[in-house]
Amino acid sequence: MIVNIALLTVTDTRTFDNDKSGAILVDKIKEAKHNLIDRKICKDNKEDIVLILKEWINKNEIDVVITTGGTGLTGRDITPEAIDEIADKKIPGFGEVFRNISLKTVGTSAIQSRACAVLANGKYIFALPGSSGGVTDAWDGILKDQLNINNKPCNFVELFPRLKEK
Repeated sequence: MIVNIALLTVTDTRTFDNDKSGAILVDKIKEAKHNLIDRKICKDNKEDIVLILKEWINKNEIDVVITTGGTGLTGRDITPEAIDEIADKKIPGFGEVFRNISLKTVGTSAIQSRACAVLANGKYIFALPGSSGGVTDAWDGILKDQLNINNKPCNFVELFPRLKEK
């Protein structure tokens, strides 16, 4: 099953020309044979992030939103707070598993990541770090399999039809 993905890079410093983490994700999305429906870059501004996320979660052709950047501890890192404003349900296991994977690659520095995931309007939103290693760990260690309908015993994709159940 092909997954339709929108990608948002949250940064005060990057452009499409030097957004290494975004470029890594674009390549990984293509390698997995999914569709990149939209890609944007925005500043670390909560209102701007929320506006873009609301636009995307209301588009029928988008299944998943991935953000990169803004998940650290500095004063400008506000992606999780922006996502919380539109979340219907949190997926705490995502951040837990991500930090466990990161522990193996960056050691105890993994504790500084606030990578997270939520459901909003029946769409998955995954907030990944802005580092190239962080997005690689998240995709290779979690998203590649969870966005693959053939991954067993279960995956995020098989739940798509049921995410808006009441």
